[in-house]
Amino acid sequence: MESLKVEEYMNHYPVTFTAEMAVEEASLRFLKTKQIGGPVIDANGKLIGFLSESDVLAKMLETIYYNEHVADVKDLMREDVLSMKPYDSVIELGQLMLKNKPKVYPVIDDDGNLLGTICRNDVLHAIDQHLRANLKAGKEHAAH
Repeated sequence: MESLKVEEYMNHYPVTFTAEMAVEEASLRFLKTKQIGGPVIDANGKLIGFLSESDVLAKMLETIYYNEHVADVKDLMREDVLSMKPYDSVIELGQLMLKNKPKVYPVIDDDGNLLGTICRNDVLHAIDQHLRANLKAGKEHAAH
């Protein structure tokens, strides 16, 4: 089976956050993009953390309760981020996703610069596309 690479199926334009961003702004970005998580990057585009929609939801509930700003992204983000490289295998990522909790993985280069993200839906799409192509090729081969 030919290798399915992360770079072929990743989102090149993910929602991103900065550590200093207010949780209210992060919430707005989630609402606008309909993404469920995103990388936190520094001024140079290096990955420094990850923020999930559920992290923001919990703090937004506090914001409503206290009726004031309660946190910035740096207070909520996960710093121990599982990430992928563009040359990693989509199949291996799919197996990793079954074992680990993250639904979205940042994709970084060898220097830690953010290139994009890949989520479970992207992995499912890659596998589906691959299987359909193989089934079609098998039927055409059988017809000859």
